[in-house]
Amino acid sequence: MLENQKQAEVLWPRLVANKLFRKTSGSHAFVADFPVADDEDASFVLDDDGGCSPDADASRCVKRPRPQERNKNLKYKLFASTWNVGGVPPPDDLDLSEWLDAGDGAYDMYVLGFQEVVPLRARNVLGADKTRVGMRWIELIRSALNRPSAAGAAAAGGGRQKDQQKVHPLRSGGGEDALAAREYRCVVSKQMVGILLTLWVRADLQRFVRRASVSCVGCGVMGCLGNKGAVAVRFWLHDTSFCAVCCHLASGGRDGDEAHRNADATEILARATFPRGHALNLPHKILDHDRVILLGDLNYRISLPEAKTRLLVERRDWKTLLENDQLRAEVTRASGAFRGWSEGDIAFSPTYKYYPNSDTYYGAGTGGGGGRKGEKRRAPAWCDRILWRGAGLRQTRYDRCESRLSDHRPVRAVFTVEVDAPRNLNSLRSFFMSERFDAARTSPAAVDRLLRKDHANSARFAETL
Repeated sequence: MLENQKQAEVLWPRLVANKLFRKTSGSHAFVADFPVADDEDASFVLDDDGGCSPDADASRCVKRPRPQERNKNLKYKLFASTWNVGGVPPPDDLDLSEWLDAGDGAYDMYVLGFQEVVPLRARNVLGADKTRVGMRWIELIRSALNRPSAAGAAAAGGGRQKDQQKVHPLRSGGGEDALAAREYRCVVSKQMVGILLTLWVRADLQRFVRRASVSCVGCGVMGCLGNKGAVAVRFWLHDTSFCAVCCHLASGGRDGDEAHRNADATEILARATFPRGHALNLPHKILDHDRVILLGDLNYRISLPEAKTRLLVERRDWKTLLENDQLRAEVTRASGAFRGWSEGDIAFSPTYKYYPNSDTYYGAGTGGGGGRKGEKRRAPAWCDRILWRGAGLRQTRYDRCESRLSDHRPVRAVFTVEVDAPRNLNSLRSFFMSERFDAARTSPAAVDRLLRKDHANSARFAETL
């Protein structure tokens, strides 16, 4: 009873704000390229004729042991990045290929988080989400990821240059299959005010993606609006659950401001929830999932005087700076807000704060001899970070990208991800034991479609946010 009362106290201001400002909510209010299995009613993957693939009903099982059948361990490459774009709309000719390292289609999944895709003005915070700019970012990502390579063009044209084509993880061969492997589909894109989180997978993996849902937590104005907070997305790949969290925590470089960031992080982890599913007992909170990646403008600063911080940055003394980094303290302290999380070694310059279209830190002036008259001082800091937790995640890269679009630099990480999967991915057993087989028996045409194909094609759809 007491627990329910506390939960109501937390939810009440958020529900009132949603009503007053007509904010969209719901775990399935997002944009995607293809339908994925729902928590309540496991849906199916469409084939060319409108049927569903024979193994789609495996989505009903969550870590459920299969008699006399052991799971196998698959490895995928995941690219994650965070970028505070400072409310700057993307130019029409912006090429994101370098940021996404998209030249040879080397990655199986992309987790991309943005902050301030719209300026954090009152009308953007209090009004309906302005998704037009967010959709423009999504289309630029799509264009960069699906730009045909020379090898892909040869495969599409029927060329016999298979030995020159890059072999994708877990795939072999060439021709149309190799080209399809280089295409990416959007699993989820969700925006809350200026926070945008978008997930992409290789087209040939989309049939194994289940139960995508979202959870938004506002920590800004009144403790519930979305100028600060997080967008969290969860989904299954094969039999492994993933959760990705894009955060924009409280800003400020004064003493004690880190306490507000810690409070935001605690609120996000406590309040973000996902549907449990019908009799499936799915993970309910962020930390309940098998693999978790948290990224964003976490806004943690360096606890040193500004002058000393600038001097150490000029000397590239990352060791001393990181010893005084607030987030590192929260990761390593026994009572830290991010105790139990991991972060890779940082060997790059602080990502904040730059003059736009410049490589000069804010407050340093064009000649490095002091800031411009009347401007606020901002000591350099590693505000933009990527953390992870859960077995089966191994980071192989952690760096920054040199885009000058905003006052932040994007940060990127690459992971090798281990995923549990049924040993026989194309088994018909789960289909014939499902309720849908009983329903399909009465329709010979449906059975014919189901048994003729098991290769999934993307069916593009979108829900209006």
